Amino acid sequence: MTFNNKSFILITLLFLTFASCGKVNKKEANSHEEVLPEDIVELRDDQIKLADIQTGIVEMRSLSGTLKVNGTVSVAPQNLATVCMPLGGFVKSTSLTPGVAVRKGQTLAILENQEFIDIQQNYLETKNKLEYAQAEYTRHKELYKDDVYSKKNLQQVTADYKNLKAMLKALEQKLGLIGIQTARLTEDKISRSVALVSPISGYVKAVNVSIGKSVSASDVLFEIVNTDKLFLELTLFEKDADKVRNGQKILFYINNESEQHEAIIYQTGKSINNDKSYKVYANVVGHCRNMLPGMYVNANIEAQSNQVTSVPSESVVSFDDKDYIFILDKKKMENGKSMTEYRMIQIQKGVTENGFTGITLPDNFNIKGSKVVVKGAYNLLSAKKNAGEMSC
Repeated sequence: MTFNNKSFILITLLFLTFASCGKVNKKEANSHEEVLPEDIVELRDDQIKLADIQTGIVEMRSLSGTLKVNGTVSVAPQNLATVCMPLGGFVKSTSLTPGVAVRKGQTLAILENQEFIDIQQNYLETKNKLEYAQAEYTRHKELYKDDVYSKKNLQQVTADYKNLKAMLKALEQKLGLIGIQTARLTEDKISRSVALVSPISGYVKAVNVSIGKSVSASDVLFEIVNTDKLFLELTLFEKDADKVRNGQKILFYINNESEQHEAIIYQTGKSINNDKSYKVYANVVGHCRNMLPGMYVNANIEAQSNQVTSVPSESVVSFDDKDYIFILDKKKMENGKSMTEYRMIQIQKGVTENGFTGITLPDNFNIKGSKVVVKGAYNLLSAKKNAGEMSC
């Protein structure tokens, strides 16, 4: 807690007041031998008013807290495409550069290959042979029924017909693999070039081609990424496993920007890594054009809310690396003066949120019957540390 001039003057006055009371206490201690316990602070009514001491109760509140974690922006496999040409070839033309937006089915490049011509030729020849073989198969089948044709000859014709049918289907699939539609293929439309098209809509992440370049079936020519549905891959430690769940909101930042983005957890890790960490995945809400897969993010997870014993944050004071609260212990009359004793109770401090702090109390603490100092606790502690014994 930071000091201001008013607080400094108040504590100074308290110190002087309590110090003067200490002198009286020495005289009274000689006659009455009253010794206050170390955890007790004793004040008169006028001192309570001067220190602005106010009491309240311990409440049960839902406090969530925040987990600060790191991670990266990722994209689902169905939104990231690496584009290759299954049969390879030479690049005839392309006009794309990284960052350009493309739509599904848009031409990325034109490639040429002698094998394209051969496959189309084989397809058309096989198609013509199949038409003849089908007619022969039908004719021989009818002759066999009339006992004009032998079973052996029918079996041979049937085998030829089925082989051609299978071959035509295989060539049709191969042509479809390189993007040639067989429904439009005729003897007059055989082409040596093929258009390589985008399988998804998105942005060109990488271009690995140039005009005239020879590419093989295994070469990645383009990378396309759809940034409409990004997600975060965050790393948490196992001690925080019980603090996150599906549906929790995440606030995160990218590239040290001040703009805040939002995500919702949809999946938590099901196993712990060797370094005692595990993964949490969250869908990004909305769209940001500056956000790209692979970017580093700083994220705050709103931890799961729990009902905990809590007090106003200013009720908790720290002394010698330990945390305490003050409670009203008892009221009494001493030398005709009304006195109030406050007792220091050591606690464990938890999550702080919206001006309240969760605390863990001693096992024997009477929650319902205790009045906690909710205002002026720091004044009590400061006066106790500066003035020593504070009885009057």
